[in-house]
Amino acid sequence: MDNFRGRIIKNWDKVDYIKLFGGEMGEGQDVQHQKAVQRALQFFFALPDQFIPDKFADDKKFLEKRKEYEKAKMQYFATLNDFPATAKEVVDKYHELAVYDNGYEQIFNILDFTGSRRDGFSIDTIRGGLSFRKMLTGEKLHVYQFEGEREYVYFDYYGGALGWDRKLFENQEWWTLEQNAIEFRNEAYRIKAATFYALLEAVAPLKAADIAWQQGPDVLVPATRGYRAQRDAATMNLAAQTILLACQASGYGISAANVNFIILAPVQLRARIKQALGVSYDTADRVSTVIDYNFSTVITTMLANTTHYWVILPKRKIIGGNRMDLTTYASFDMLSRTDSAAGWMAFAGAVGDIAQMERCDIV
Repeated sequence: MDNFRGRIIKNWDKVDYIKLFGGEMGEGQDVQHQKAVQRALQFFFALPDQFIPDKFADDKKFLEKRKEYEKAKMQYFATLNDFPATAKEVVDKYHELAVYDNGYEQIFNILDFTGSRRDGFSIDTIRGGLSFRKMLTGEKLHVYQFEGEREYVYFDYYGGALGWDRKLFENQEWWTLEQNAIEFRNEAYRIKAATFYALLEAVAPLKAADIAWQQGPDVLVPATRGYRAQRDAATMNLAAQTILLACQASGYGISAANVNFIILAPVQLRARIKQALGVSYDTADRVSTVIDYNFSTVITTMLANTTHYWVILPKRKIIGGNRMDLTTYASFDMLSRTDSAAGWMAFAGAVGDIAQMERCDIV
């Protein structure tokens, strides 16, 4: 492919095979040329990171590209929600963006530990400590002891390797090289997203019970228009109320008016969630919405349980941490005549307060 304009390396014709790998005896290698190719690959892998890696913090080209990436990503997910008309739209965006979803970043308070030497982070499961009350003149304040525990969350390392046969370079099959790199990056971030969603689902066995499917305000009979949507909306309201009451003494500074809850649901319930959020009921003199709280949605294909959804008070003590961005290391295997790129990531997450989450029934 002559003059192939790639997404990782703009002009592959400038990649010199000899400078990159050397001749038969290793002669002709150029360290600066090798570093330039490795930087281009690392540049591409770093774009989806929530935090900007230190080595690209002052790189104007990276910052501009990342801004374009974030803008395109929002358009991409909007397009997916509207169901694109042609497969080409999806394919074109696939090559530009990752195909994993990052909705979990709206739920977890993600902290950046990439510049540290930490092997993990602490999370406090403290509840019901500090209390304020009316004081009499001259009365001494009582010092309240915090109740709860401190847990330590260790970072886990995740890795994968990509092998490129030397003949791909020799035959200038640049498209295949880039396609492999794109799929490699997508899979790395898909696994990261799946891991965080699995952490959220792991809360289910720790809860005493799910929020039961509630009766709607109009007390409609089955098969009546709005029956299911009203019941779902009432269930969401009860889940939000349960979280507010359970977390009122946790120091989160939340109220029914100022907090935004997230509904985490499998894609199988997407239409049903949308209907519930927009349903209304008839009162004596007007039509009112059933939903009493502020909700936003995270719809994903990565939940194992597709017959329930979650109402979540995000951030606070639902915490994640990045220790190592997707980083690649290169080496040549003379026995297979392949150039391998090994990618490593390190991250962790934990739910420090399960009262921030309630799972809801749909029947």
